[in-house]
Amino acid sequence: MSDVIKKATRESYGEALVSLAEKYPQLIVLDADLAAATKTGIFKKAYADRFYDCGIAEANMMGVAAGLAAAGMIPFASSFAMFAAGRAFEIVRNSIGYPHLNVKIGATHAGISVGEDGATHQCCEDIALMRTIPGMTVINPADDTEAKAAVAAVMEHDGPCYLRFGRLAVPVINDPATYKFELGKGVQLRDGSDVTVVATGLMVNEALIAAETLAAEGISVRVINIHTIKPLDTEIICKAAAETGTIVTAEEHSIIGGLGSAVAEAVCACCPVPVRRVGVNDTFGHSGPAVELLKQFGLSAEHIAEVVREAVKAK
Repeated sequence: MSDVIKKATRESYGEALVSLAEKYPQLIVLDADLAAATKTGIFKKAYADRFYDCGIAEANMMGVAAGLAAAGMIPFASSFAMFAAGRAFEIVRNSIGYPHLNVKIGATHAGISVGEDGATHQCCEDIALMRTIPGMTVINPADDTEAKAAVAAVMEHDGPCYLRFGRLAVPVINDPATYKFELGKGVQLRDGSDVTVVATGLMVNEALIAAETLAAEGISVRVINIHTIKPLDTEIICKAAAETGTIVTAEEHSIIGGLGSAVAEAVCACCPVPVRRVGVNDTFGHSGPAVELLKQFGLSAEHIAEVVREAVKAK
């Protein structure tokens, strides 16, 4: 059996920008003094004349991005999720969202897996914040393949986009030779009849592991990857709700306002069934090794499997 390839989606982001630059001369990259960490430094090395370091001034960077977009460029404004979505929220809302400008926000280091940087940097609220901005597309890719495909897709999309990337290296689960990314479309990775697990980001791989474990126990689990949280693929979710009768969501984000909330909203409107949410339970994180923190906060295959067992038992 070949070794599993692991790669952080923030690296995929930097590599994707370089691969698209020749085709799109209007692509410009901005960063807030974090190019080595966000991996936009890869782009800076290849296209120094199209890279701008705005310093530790994230709100100002978003304003610059808005101006560039208004002038016909396609800027990727990059920083940690805590700063891109949190510190700069008002500028993103009023200067990018309100005029519906073609700015792409590349937010890295999202979620508990930021690890040792601790609670101040472990942004588990960004999806909730970005979902509230009218017209904002919100994407949370699961692996290297999906991350690169997502960056390419938003280049063709006219409008503001928020792309969420991780610090931690995660398994590559999608085959780059066959994978097709579609904005607003979920991907069914595994069929099942007893319960559906709807996952996003690094939790997609955990959901697949949980499904394998549960299959050995006779529990049939459908797994759906939701890479585009807004607009949400309500069709695939409502179909799953009708066919399996219960849903478990899994995300490296607060259970408030993220994927779990979006799925519950959709299910309530089309096919009311029980929805159980796996995520960060209305608490702040703390410093520690990323893998250990994920398990501690219940962001693991083991915890997903536990919640699925409870959901099936309650049917």
